Amino acid sequence: MAAACGTCPPLALWQFTVILSVLFGFTCIESLDAKIKVMCGKNFITISVLEDYFQYYNVPLETLHLPNKSCRAQREEINGVGFYVARISKDKYTFCGGKPLEKNITHISYSLSLKSSPDDIGNIIREPMIKIEYTCIYPYIRTVSLPFPVIPFSSETVMRVDELDAKVQMMLFTNRSYTKAYSSAPTIELRDKVYVEVKVTEPEDFFLLQVSECWATQSPQPKSKEGSVHTLLLNGCVSDETVAFLNPNTTLGQAGRNGESSTVRYMFDMFRFVAEPHDFYLHCSVQLCEPDDGESCTPNCKSISKRSAVRADPAQGLLSYGPIRIEVPDRSQSSILTTVVIPVAAIWMLGLFLLILITVAKAGARRLGQIKC
Repeated sequence: MAAACGTCPPLALWQFTVILSVLFGFTCIESLDAKIKVMCGKNFITISVLEDYFQYYNVPLETLHLPNKSCRAQREEINGVGFYVARISKDKYTFCGGKPLEKNITHISYSLSLKSSPDDIGNIIREPMIKIEYTCIYPYIRTVSLPFPVIPFSSETVMRVDELDAKVQMMLFTNRSYTKAYSSAPTIELRDKVYVEVKVTEPEDFFLLQVSECWATQSPQPKSKEGSVHTLLLNGCVSDETVAFLNPNTTLGQAGRNGESSTVRYMFDMFRFVAEPHDFYLHCSVQLCEPDDGESCTPNCKSISKRSAVRADPAQGLLSYGPIRIEVPDRSQSSILTTVVIPVAAIWMLGLFLLILITVAKAGARRLGQIKC
């Protein structure tokens, strides 16, 4: 039995399909319009069905659930009309029993089913079982706009995952809120915070991203054996004591973790190499994980070895950024007065004091001569 689908918001970048089945021991039965509506949001998937439809078939709300029975439907009123609604976030898709993701070069499909579990009476069941299958189809390629008008100074790489191309970008920001990226090679004072963001820009919000290693070199070549090297991240874990991961979902710079979303943010204290050149280049190796690889994409940094368990064949890439230059603070007028004017004045005062001392000595010598005569 097919059901009509509700209308979609005109600006939505998705499509949905619905298949409804009512399993009876009969071949024909009168039915109502279910008024099924599916919303495929950026971070959630929702299906709502008219309450009267289930009451017509004598299906209680308590029996409705997704494939995982812990993900249950709830009753909501929409414009004064009762609906049974099942809503999940996309990160709960696998947990709630979503089917394996189907993907091609341009789109990815999420498929779920809302169904009832009728009570059995001994070894028989008298109530119908309703099953509604629905699919959200998301495009892989979206237009990404930056929150600032300037073109950021960044590093990009394209990684091949199965038959799909994913674009990963690394940028440095001027503050902890990550609202303004550097538009040219950064110049940063020693011990100031350096704010790094690595994110998957296409497809947006699908892959999980882990920054496996980050290191600084004096050479623009990441594997160069010339010059000094300093390691910031190793095997997805902190190697420099000033490094801290930040939560990309807040603007407050709260603590975060590596590998939990498509964006990784971390910060460290600015430094310089002992030997020249003092400027350095930042390199990061990254790997992409599919949503169902979530656990293996998050490094286990509590173990002694600090090695993370990753899937057998992760997609890996390398980004390089720089140069990052050392800023020499401008000398203020007070420092100039201290370093130049005061020393010169001290010399003049010392000379004047010596001149007075010599004059007094000569006058004393003449007076002593006159007394002797």
